[in-house]
Amino acid sequence: MAKAKRTKSDQIDWVAEIRGAVVLLAAVLGFHSFVAKPFYIPSESMVPTLLVGDRLVVNKFAYGWSHVSPTIPSVPALFRWLVLREPVESLAVQLPNWKGRIWGSTPERGDVVILTPPGTNTDYIKRVIGLPGDRIEVRGGVVFINGQAVKQQRLGDRLMPVDLNDPCTPEDYPGRRVTKDDGSLWCKLPIVRETLPNGRTYETVDADRDSVGDNYGPITVPDGHYFMMGDNRDHSADSRFPQWQRGLGGPVAWEQIGGRAEIITFSLDGSSSLLNPISWVRALRPGRALTSLAPKKTAE
Repeated sequence: MAKAKRTKSDQIDWVAEIRGAVVLLAAVLGFHSFVAKPFYIPSESMVPTLLVGDRLVVNKFAYGWSHVSPTIPSVPALFRWLVLREPVESLAVQLPNWKGRIWGSTPERGDVVILTPPGTNTDYIKRVIGLPGDRIEVRGGVVFINGQAVKQQRLGDRLMPVDLNDPCTPEDYPGRRVTKDDGSLWCKLPIVRETLPNGRTYETVDADRDSVGDNYGPITVPDGHYFMMGDNRDHSADSRFPQWQRGLGGPVAWEQIGGRAEIITFSLDGSSSLLNPISWVRALRPGRALTSLAPKKTAE
């Protein structure tokens, strides 16, 4: 039987296919850079607000755009990560610094923000505590802003489930791991509600009243900078710590803020397997999907 002759219309137009792929990639990167991007919580620094394994949506235009906003893939980093299976700090290219922001607006106290410390390509997530010109001090775990103590309300211990993403190890949380009668493991954490001068309120954890970060300052936040802290006060490398200790090295410049965290889309406990779709459902943490990260405000 004679083979059917392949017509010109049957042939793949590789130029058109490549052009379409480039346009699609540009659209995805543009949205990711300037509108919103997903963010994965890799550490316990924002417990109890955020848990390891939470997936967020970050608003990239909340404060305008700066040099940390665009997402430009790094080909060498992608090669090392995908082909060589090496750990990489970031898959994106670090752009040169420039002062100011495009259509910039300023964060409010209590905002949960994504930021990139100078000289790094790593995103951190912290809460805005101090504004430009504020006098910040921490005494015995109590934050003071301009000489006034941030209001604290002790809510007692809260039991949080122990899982692969939040194991509550004896090294990090000595004496805090408890076992219920049914054999389930829980982490007993002391919850403290803080209320900032603008009335915004949120919960923190301060399990050790003698930790290194419980006494700091006083310092004055420079113009164009913001003082950041994690909600998990004994396990957060933030503005209280130098960069060589993986901290932020003090207040963070406005230009280093990449966006505002808006909502938890879903959360996984670390038990899922990439090749087992059923495990993805089992690993979902109940009650965390579609949780807003906007701080509540106390009644006037």
